[in-house]
Amino acid sequence: MKIGFIGLGIMGSAMASNLLKSDHQLYVYNRTKDKADTLIEKGAIWKDSPAELAKDIDVLFTMLEDPNAVENLAIGTDGFVNEMKVGSIWIDSSTVNPSFTKKMAGIALKNNIRFLDAPVSGSKVPAEKGELLFLVGGKAADMEEINPLFDLMGQKAVHMGDHGKGSAMKIMINQLLGQSMLAFSESVSLGMALGLDKKMAMDVLLNTPVTAPILNVFRYRLDEENYEPNFPLKHLQKDLHLFTETAFELNQAVPLTNAAKEVYAQAKQKGQGDLDFSSIFKFINE
Repeated sequence: MKIGFIGLGIMGSAMASNLLKSDHQLYVYNRTKDKADTLIEKGAIWKDSPAELAKDIDVLFTMLEDPNAVENLAIGTDGFVNEMKVGSIWIDSSTVNPSFTKKMAGIALKNNIRFLDAPVSGSKVPAEKGELLFLVGGKAADMEEINPLFDLMGQKAVHMGDHGKGSAMKIMINQLLGQSMLAFSESVSLGMALGLDKKMAMDVLLNTPVTAPILNVFRYRLDEENYEPNFPLKHLQKDLHLFTETAFELNQAVPLTNAAKEVYAQAKQKGQGDLDFSSIFKFINE
């Protein structure tokens, strides 16, 4: 099988590297070629455009920053959609809004391309270890065909339903992640202002049932003030925006998420966009 991978950022490069552990040939493209150098050294074949890559493949994965990037590379100049073979499969693992996913699925189907939305739950380390959770929308039969590839990159793939359902689940997860980190940061920051020791405050909060268990994973970052990006703050803010945009489309009120989105936007304005999203604690505390 010939596999294409477009988008070699923090997550995409790790996912593509795990695909190289199979016997399949991997073709790669990224807007900046230097991010592909390590993969090329391991045996991946570089293509100079999405269109050129698409001509050679049976399966294509995209892992891109936002809906605009996906759309530009899919149907823009040198886009891949018009070059993919009839019956081939496009799996978009980018975090995008469900309505956009349905739009891309429609474009793919008009071109006789099968489509799955399969965003992932997990960050840099799980991606490197092949321990991601794939949230899949689309036909179950297409997912079954791709499962051996999901197994190379993740610990599990869950079929959420038809097109858009995987994207929906992903923005729900990231909405809770962003809200949880923000609430925890506010609580610890207030405790510190009241004279409590930061370590003691976190020890107690993280051992109560009211605190999200996932925050234990990020505790060391707050302890060490280490905000090297596994999940950049600007991406979390983007995902909160996708959540509120989706709510607007459905005439749903999401006041807490709108407020959280703006706090992350303020942190991004202060130059923290490329830091890990857990650096929201730094923003709140300062």
